[in-house]
Amino acid sequence: MLAREICPNIEAIVTAHWERRLFDSLIPLPDGTSYNAYLLKGSTKTALVDSSDPALRQDLLEALEGVDSIDYLVSLHSEQDHSGLLPELMQRYPKATLLCSKKAEDILVSHLAIDKERVRIVEDGESLSLGDLSLEFIYTPWVHWPETMCAYVPQRKCLLSCDLFGSHLATSDLFAVDKPRVYEAAKRYYAEIMMPFRSMLQKNLVKLADYEIDIIAPSHGPCYNEPAFIVEAYNDWVGGKLKNEVVIPYISMHGSTEKMVRRLTQALVNEGVSVRLFDLTVTDIGQLAITLVDAASIVVASPTVQVGSHPIVGYATALANSLKPRVKYAAVLASYGWASKAIEQIAAAIPALKVEVLATILQKGLPDQECYAEIDRLAAAIAKAHREDDEVQC
Repeated sequence: MLAREICPNIEAIVTAHWERRLFDSLIPLPDGTSYNAYLLKGSTKTALVDSSDPALRQDLLEALEGVDSIDYLVSLHSEQDHSGLLPELMQRYPKATLLCSKKAEDILVSHLAIDKERVRIVEDGESLSLGDLSLEFIYTPWVHWPETMCAYVPQRKCLLSCDLFGSHLATSDLFAVDKPRVYEAAKRYYAEIMMPFRSMLQKNLVKLADYEIDIIAPSHGPCYNEPAFIVEAYNDWVGGKLKNEVVIPYISMHGSTEKMVRRLTQALVNEGVSVRLFDLTVTDIGQLAITLVDAASIVVASPTVQVGSHPIVGYATALANSLKPRVKYAAVLASYGWASKAIEQIAAAIPALKVEVLATILQKGLPDQECYAEIDRLAAAIAKAHREDDEVQC
């Protein structure tokens, strides 16, 4: 992929990983991803901000074929999809100085065997002159590693935002022109990468609000020449109203749990509450993460396996616990044959969720009328909680 200009003297080198379907051996990538580096050509100095994943080494090097000299290599984030090619780039440009945050230095040296003598730490708020362009470094810790920072080019009102505002999306579009598609990809990215650090993210969004920004250039996915689109989305995901919606991740082995889930779904619909069902045997776990961004309630449903919850339900609840969504209310449904600790196991798996548990329903064998009556009461309780909560949009 050739370098393309996003504004005068700032070029994006977008290496698109069209076929990649899994990130960190964990995160589904239904739309692939991209790794974005940015080449800044000042009147006196040249800087390359971030690089690419080593898997696309040749694409980045081909884009740099006509660049004979680079004065500064900038690492905004030390993870290998951003910094994995830095050792080779430092060999290719032997006079270049590597710039990074205080906490990044140790990570780059230990993870990538970078020569410490060629590293220079830049401070929060420090400005670097490239002649007629300059870079101001903005520490944005825990977005999403402790050493992450952004860089701002005041002469172009351009924010190089690293992972912040990014999207796992392989596309030939330089800017976010297909907004619905980018919104969905960015929300998935937020859910899987940023949501666990929501409190720190909120502080960093406030910090960045002081900057006049015309262009946002993230490290994954397209750039934004209408930045309000993605900034408003982030502010909504971080602190906007929750949806009048219940997310139900479930598994059923012999039909009992599914009957309970179907009854709850209908009862919730009758109460005016939206429902998102996720059969975990076929679910894209990223879609589950997306719905957890702004759903008001979660109900986990599981059969009993060897006295405990189903292992896949255990995985999903552990994931929800690690993502720390803003969900306000929860319930657990379980079925069993002769004995069960499924409810206790599921409840123990989500200590990070600050939820009010509205009910736990444990049914032996097929659900009967008493069980269905309990489920109906749960649906009514969820609807009532949503209506009375100022943070839920009903």
